[in-house]
Amino acid sequence: MSDHTVVDAASVDPAMGRFRKMRLALGTNAFGINQIELPPGSQGPEHDEAGTAHEEVYVVLKGAGVLSIGGQDVELLPGRYVRVAPQVSRQVTAGDEGLVFIAIGAPIRDDWTGRPTL
Repeated sequence: MSDHTVVDAASVDPAMGRFRKMRLALGTNAFGINQIELPPGSQGPEHDEAGTAHEEVYVVLKGAGVLSIGGQDVELLPGRYVRVAPQVSRQVTAGDEGLVFIAIGAPIRDDWTGRPTL
């Protein structure tokens, strides 16, 4: 495998018309990453990640919407990052302009804190 991979999201066919499986396209196995594109007013599936123990981070690229997390609504805006624990139910709803966001997930590791300089 090469020491880097470049993938344009537009070149990745969306699964179910909405989920661009970027992890597969990039060939990474350290974390999952998908780009999700929701039309205005549509919703993603309500789910949790208890079965995978994946902590997820959502980052909005374009548009706006709401992320319902365990019954609490968090506004999704470009540049906003939202972390959700594995066991908590979540559901994304796109606003009037639609919503494009990425979801990044990986199992929680209590022993990992990253480099102290970052």
